[in-house]
Amino acid sequence: MPGWGDCGGNGAVLESRMFFSVFAEICLPIFVLAGWGWVLDQRFRLDLKTLVKLNINLVVPAFIFVQVVESRLDGSMALRVAGFTLAVMAGMFVGAELLGRITGAAAAERRSMQLATMFYNSGNYGLPLMALAYPGLGPVLQVFVLLTQNVATFTVGLFIASSGKGHVGWRAWLPVLRQWTVWAVVLAFLVRGFDIPVREWTWAWQPLRYLSQAMVGVALVTLGIQLSQTDHAALFRKIRPALVLRLVGGPVLGFGLVRLFGFEGESAAILILGAGVPTAVNIALLAHEFEADHPYLAAAVFYATLISMGTITATATLLRLFGPGV
Repeated sequence: MPGWGDCGGNGAVLESRMFFSVFAEICLPIFVLAGWGWVLDQRFRLDLKTLVKLNINLVVPAFIFVQVVESRLDGSMALRVAGFTLAVMAGMFVGAELLGRITGAAAAERRSMQLATMFYNSGNYGLPLMALAYPGLGPVLQVFVLLTQNVATFTVGLFIASSGKGHVGWRAWLPVLRQWTVWAVVLAFLVRGFDIPVREWTWAWQPLRYLSQAMVGVALVTLGIQLSQTDHAALFRKIRPALVLRLVGGPVLGFGLVRLFGFEGESAAILILGAGVPTAVNIALLAHEFEADHPYLAAAVFYATLISMGTITATATLLRLFGPGV
């Protein structure tokens, strides 16, 4: 494994080859599949709501259930992943507030920047990314990142998006309890805790595995359709600080936090890479529903996803070349 001191000609060639290898093997498949979704929607104007419901209520819960049941991840590891994810979100919240004040952004724009940086696409983008980059442990850890993000989106995100419209109170938890992904995790832990032989029930387990195997393709095609229907016409200059904070600041913050939460080696690399994925599509939809700055967030989703093709490739390459211990 090359070290930081390998900066000669051979090191440069190796780094170049690694960069293009990561791009071709991890990022390009993501954008090819998302591109197909984009093209299909431009041609046929597909029903996004139906596709999203199919994805988040069937394919992703099946994937999560299978991954958790088959994994050897213990409860303490899951809690540390959740803690790490919340710490990244808290860091993004503080960073967006400080950056917004430095750039002279109004309070409403600072809230939009917080939403664009705190909530990232750990589902449609993050799960396929981990399945390609770290096919063993990656999706398992990402499941708990996704679960934490889902809960936070419909509590903290809902509160920020509806700021100035009164407190949301206990009703904020209702959308969380309607998330099938949450119940997939709960059910999977019950199966593990009580040693229920669900994998021996072919009539149930095999359909779940078929759905689980379809997750990468369905999620990325859906992502492409979502981007096709996102209004991104302007605002690039306005959202640049949020893009830098999300795509560059996320992995940097993750790098600073992994050891604090006891992660090293492959698990650390997975969490650092996952902290750099683009803005979540759901947060733009939430902003639209609560009359927040939806155009800002829609543009952030679009441009962050496009630019991440380079930043995710660079981050994954650095992690493979220099660590942490991968």
